Formats: sequence, structure tokens, C-alpha cells
Amino acid sequence: MGSERKRIWGWWAFDWANQPYNTLLLTFIFAPYFAASVAPDPVSGQAMWGWMLAISGLLTAFFAPILGAIADNSGRKRLWILLWSVLYVSGASALWWATPDATQGTILLVLVAFSVGLVGLEYGIVFTNSVLPSLAPRAELGRISGTGWALGYVGGLVSLAVMLALLAENDAGVTMLGIAPLFGLDPDLREGTRAVGPFAALWYIIFVIPFFLWVKEPPTPRKGPGAVARGLRELKGTLRALPTRRSLFAYLGSSMLYRDALNGIYAFGGIYAAGVLQWTIIQIGVFGILAAAVGAVACWFGGKLDSRFGPKPVIIGCILLLIAVCVLLVSTDRSMVLFMPVEASSQMPDIIFYICGGLIGAGGGTLQAASRTMLVRQANPERMTEGFGLYALSGKVLSFIAPALIALATTLTGDQRLGVTPLIGLFALGLVLLLWVKPEGEPEFECA
Repeated sequence: MGSERKRIWGWWAFDWANQPYNTLLLTFIFAPYFAASVAPDPVSGQAMWGWMLAISGLLTAFFAPILGAIADNSGRKRLWILLWSVLYVSGASALWWATPDATQGTILLVLVAFSVGLVGLEYGIVFTNSVLPSLAPRAELGRISGTGWALGYVGGLVSLAVMLALLAENDAGVTMLGIAPLFGLDPDLREGTRAVGPFAALWYIIFVIPFFLWVKEPPTPRKGPGAVARGLRELKGTLRALPTRRSLFAYLGSSMLYRDALNGIYAFGGIYAAGVLQWTIIQIGVFGILAAAVGAVACWFGGKLDSRFGPKPVIIGCILLLIAVCVLLVSTDRSMVLFMPVEASSQMPDIIFYICGGLIGAGGGTLQAASRTMLVRQANPERMTEGFGLYALSGKVLSFIAPALIALATTLTGDQRLGVTPLIGLFALGLVLLLWVKPEGEPEFECA
């Protein structure tokens, strides 16, 4: 395998390695377990989870562009990524202490640990995404980004299947294979399910190795001392000039809204299924397998569409699809489907939610893969880490909005189904702002 091909495979390895944090922890296993078993009740659990995600998003938003600007001037991005990896592994590992019916002190510890790991994940993504433009010519970046996201989905699928088959227990104390959790883990204490944190950490440690071995940083001119001050100065200039670059400015605003809504679906999908449809962890896991399988194929195909037609039409199509999914979710519970009553014993609500899972996997993954190639077209090639830092800022500066709106709507109505309605408006606003985004970006504007 040539060195250029190995760099691409190493970059893909990071998507494979980090995906369990999203798939296992944020969406399908740990989040619903926390709301259903660790928190006092599902409604307060959903609210606490929302506030934790909001605070984590603010931390990412504040520091990501600053660190990105510094990294562009100082280089040595792999050392930064190693630091973020330590946060990821530490935070995930500590989730083992999330015992059922935990004390307030333990609940706080678990929320802080999850936040630490999530911040490490987000910063790592900022720095690895900034490597994308150096992997291949611009015309190939859509395919590479889509394939990377597809491999991430496959990694999430495999890790989820392992957890469900061998570790995560249902209410009867057995896994999806009908066996007790491996390694003598106690199902009464939910140790099989709690092992998801250490499992995600170990998965990351093993599979991120190719990234550090093969993804060497391209040679960059030495800029001498003062990298921190120079990085902050350039970031200040970039922020000051941002309103004059209408396409980039509109894209950052659009992605801020639609990615926040998408993260809301990911963060609360499992919690929603557990509370509204009374699904078990095993059922939610099957939902996740379906979402990951469909998403992997969709991301691969979407990457090809991106390379041929550009990322903008792909992004528009995905947003429209996800708006339709939100309408399905809001209009479905145990007593109705699309606001039409159904029998209490009907399986139709479950079928609809499984369909939504496949659509979320397809639309969400393809949307994120196309979004990072769009950023490459909009940002300054010489300050790409800063660009992805701004991208993270746009995704996180108001990232508390979706979780906070869901938490607020859930608290005010006491209804988890009505709690997700704000996501429809966020997607729609993001779609409107895309009208001002030029598919190929604008001429570079020197703002240093």
C-alpha cells in the first residue's frame, strides 16, 4: 500500500475508532440506560442529560477555534490529538460507575465524566478533519469523507452488535443471545450495560493506532516562536472579517442550526424510545444496528454524489429527509401513528420508529460527511484547523439550544414526545440560510 493510500486509511481509522462514543454512549445504550435506570425517573433523566450536553457544547464552542488557530501556527497536530484521546478514554472509562438508582453525587460524577469524554471527542474531530484537504485533490474529498463516515458507521455497527450479543443485558438479565453477560458481570447491578464505557475506551485505544502510525503531518513552513500570540491574532482577524465573506458566514450559521438539530436527534433518540415506546436496551440496540447499517451504505453512496454534484445539494436533500423524520417522531407513540389512533397492542408504532432509525442513519451520516467537505470549500486552505475550529464553534456556540429547548419543552409539558418538536424549526432555519451559500465558496480573503 502506497504512503498516500495509507494516509487515507489511517485517517479513516479515526472515524472507525471514535464512533462508539456516538453510537454506544451518546445514542443507543448509555444515554437511555442513564435516563431509565441511573436517574430518578426518565423525564428528569432526559432533562439532566440535556443540560449536560448543553454545557459540553459551550466548552467546545469557546475553545475549539482558539486551539485550532494555535495548532495551525505551531503544527504538531498529532500531539494535540493525543491529548484529546486521553480525555476521550478517561471520560468513557469512568462511566463504569453509573450504578442503577445512583446517588446525586454519583449522577453528577457520571455527567462530568461523560462531558470530559465528549469534549475530547469533539476536539479530536476538529483536528483530524483539518487533515482532510491534504489527503487528495479537491474533487476526491467528497468520496473520501463519505467513505470515512461509512466506515465509522460500520465501526459503530460492529461495536453495537458486540455489546448487545455479549454484554448488555435486558430486564431478564440476559444479552440478545440469551446468555448472561461475559466475564461474570452481574446483571442485577447492570454491570454488562455499564461496561459500555470501558468497552468504548478500549475500542478507541486499539483502532486509533493506524491513525498515529500512518497519518504523518505534511511539511509546513516553520513560523518561528510566538505561535500562540500569532494564532490568536489571526483568529481575531478572521472573526472580524467573517461578515464580509457572506457564503462562509451563511454556511457556518446554517450548519450551526441543522447540526444542532441533528445532534438533538442522536442524543435523545434512544431516550425517546425508552420513555415513549417503553423499549428495552436490546430493542434500542436493534434500532441502532438498523440505523448504522443503512447509514453506512447511504454515506458511501452520498460521498459519490458529493464528488459528482458537490456537497450543497446533498446537504439540502438530507435536511428535508430529517424534517420528515421529526414529523414522524412527534406524531407517533403507543396510542397513535401520524396522529391517527391505533390499538394498544399494535406493532405499527415500533415499525414506524425502526423506519425512522434507518432514515436517521442515512440522512444524518450523509449530512455530516457532506458538511465537512463543504467546509473545505469555504475555508482558507492555509488555516484549515482554524476553519474547522470555527466549524466546531458554529456547531457548538448555540449547541445548548436543541438540548435546552428539548429539556424545557419536556419539563413544561411533562411529555417526551412533545419535547422534540423544536428540532423541526431548527432544521427549517438551517435550510433557509443555505440560500446564501455558494457551492464553491468565495475567493480567499486575507484577514491576518
